Amino acid sequence: MTDLDSLYKAIEKVTGKQRITREPEELVCHSFDATGRSVVPDIVVFPAATLEVSKILEIASSYKVCVTPRGSGSGMTGGTLPMGGGIVMAMGRMNRILEIDTENLIARVEPGVVTGDLHRAVEQRGLFYPPDPASASFCTIGGNIGECAGGPKAVKYGVTRDYVLGLEAVLPSGRIIHTGVKTAKGVAGYDLTRLIVGSEGTLAVVTAVTLRLIPLPEAVKTMAVVFDSIKKAAETVSGIIRESVVPRCVEFLDRASIDCVRKDVKLDLPGTVEAILIIEVDGSRETVEVDARKVEAYCHKQGASAVVVAGTPEEAAELWKARKALSPAMFKIAPNKINEDIVVPINRIPDMVAKIESIKKSSGLTVVSFGHAGDGNIHCNIMYDKRDKDQLKRAEAAVDALFDATLSLGGTITGEHGVGITKKPYLLKEVGPTEIEIMRGIKQVFDPGNLLNPGKIF
Repeated sequence: MTDLDSLYKAIEKVTGKQRITREPEELVCHSFDATGRSVVPDIVVFPAATLEVSKILEIASSYKVCVTPRGSGSGMTGGTLPMGGGIVMAMGRMNRILEIDTENLIARVEPGVVTGDLHRAVEQRGLFYPPDPASASFCTIGGNIGECAGGPKAVKYGVTRDYVLGLEAVLPSGRIIHTGVKTAKGVAGYDLTRLIVGSEGTLAVVTAVTLRLIPLPEAVKTMAVVFDSIKKAAETVSGIIRESVVPRCVEFLDRASIDCVRKDVKLDLPGTVEAILIIEVDGSRETVEVDARKVEAYCHKQGASAVVVAGTPEEAAELWKARKALSPAMFKIAPNKINEDIVVPINRIPDMVAKIESIKKSSGLTVVSFGHAGDGNIHCNIMYDKRDKDQLKRAEAAVDALFDATLSLGGTITGEHGVGITKKPYLLKEVGPTEIEIMRGIKQVFDPGNLLNPGKIF
């Protein structure tokens, strides 16, 4: 049995008394994430430098105690829940933007930097960091790397892994490693950087990140497109790209989503509205105007009942208001939700929407669908009351059916949220046993004692 008092004192010598705690309220505050589930750790520690992370992991390894790295706790699959107990390593103190290099178009940051803060810092220099998860105002770069976060702009610009050039990270043993490059190209050996990105904090603790930046687009045009047919809206998504326009965002809201936030939308929406697309194009001023006209004309051709084009940044923010208000608004429907982030090929979105409608009818539950339709990523929220055992059973059956339908269309069970603990039971639906064996082997190389964020993925 671990001597927690001795472990605590050993780590306290590294951090000082102010950055380690066993106070019950602090343990509870670091016990949960956006799933609403809670696992209370034994100790919470707040490192402020790479060497501290290294020493803490070395001590934990010697005591054979589990360590779970944590950002802001905004994850949707239980990735930061300390399933093995032990230590939660809260990375929020490591929150410096170390460098913004405008000549080489890179930034170096610590993992605790809030994503929205990085957006603002680089945009002040005329640069752009495109990954923009919905939680950008409070989620951190380290968490984004753990889950390979995406966001609305992924349709044009890609996801977190497309912007991570290199990492400084600490292995569970305490050894510090450096992966990747600062340059646009680099193929010296295996790509350990991409292996760590998306590994959900199970392989190493990231302590510094080198990110690729791009020039900030000169102009952006935002529009909301209203449809009285969900099928027409779904078909329009892939059709826009066939028109030789690649929008930076194509967000989809179904009827249930719209009903949740109708009072928040300053649009004159008819009662027959079944779906809304929020579309953005960006680039040079001339290109944006041309692309916006193409998109508007195509949407009318597809049977859109209205196309509202924002004329100012304030009007654009108003169009986004409904999308951003959705998550809390859904609890008007039911006290609990299962939030899944499936992805299908773009041309299969109409088929996926039809399957979701069928699952909704067969389950008898409300399913709220919205998300990044431009890259096939749909967030399906199955609303239920967990106190009702029958509803819980139907909700779980709906998840199973949703994943089967997704995979039948060539999709994946998670595009942004990761596997964590909530999708573990379903991983074998998508990933074969041989592939799982390889993943376990990789975990064993990095973490032979299974001490770093155990119990996740597989």
